[in-house]
Amino acid sequence: MSAENQTTRPDALPVPAAGAHRAATDVALVATFAAFVAVCAILPSIPMPAGVPITLQTFGVVLAGLVLGPVRGGLAVLLYLAVGFAGLPVFAEGKSGLSVLAGPSVGYLVSFPFAAALAGWFGTLALRLRPRLRWAGLFAAGFGASLLVVHPLGIAGLVARLDMTVLEAFVGVDLRYWPGDVLKNVAAAVVALAVLRSFPDLGRTRR
Repeated sequence: MSAENQTTRPDALPVPAAGAHRAATDVALVATFAAFVAVCAILPSIPMPAGVPITLQTFGVVLAGLVLGPVRGGLAVLLYLAVGFAGLPVFAEGKSGLSVLAGPSVGYLVSFPFAAALAGWFGTLALRLRPRLRWAGLFAAGFGASLLVVHPLGIAGLVARLDMTVLEAFVGVDLRYWPGDVLKNVAAAVVALAVLRSFPDLGRTRR
């Protein structure tokens, strides 16, 4: 057999390295969840007096962390923000560009990558629980990230942009989002558990 025939045989083709395959998978997952967060943001929202509308963004952010893990989840949300800052209208109410950083929602936006990463880290711990406790653990992971990151940074943004006191920002604005946050985190835990059951490799390779 000639050398030419040997090089054209299918079994003679180089096999992609496992690391390259994992990297390609990571990129695809990060891009997919960045797009998902964008969809959650541009769906019809509920206007609020302070200029920070109620959207499904938090649901998408938390779900990215719970499904992908802390690193990939955080990167997915960072990619979403980068695309929005670059000019694509993927923020709430179709907004885009760096001008959103001058608005009252700045703290919430900045918090999202950190919230996804923290939800992913907590979620990794939740998946070590007994199967019947995992949903509760995933809910606690998402809601804990909201309480520890999203709401404090959101309040800080309100104080900076609307000249409010911390108490005014918390009671007058931020507290209104809590009931919706509970519901969104319940939904995120349900969806994350279903996805991880359907695609167990996501749970084994989360990072």
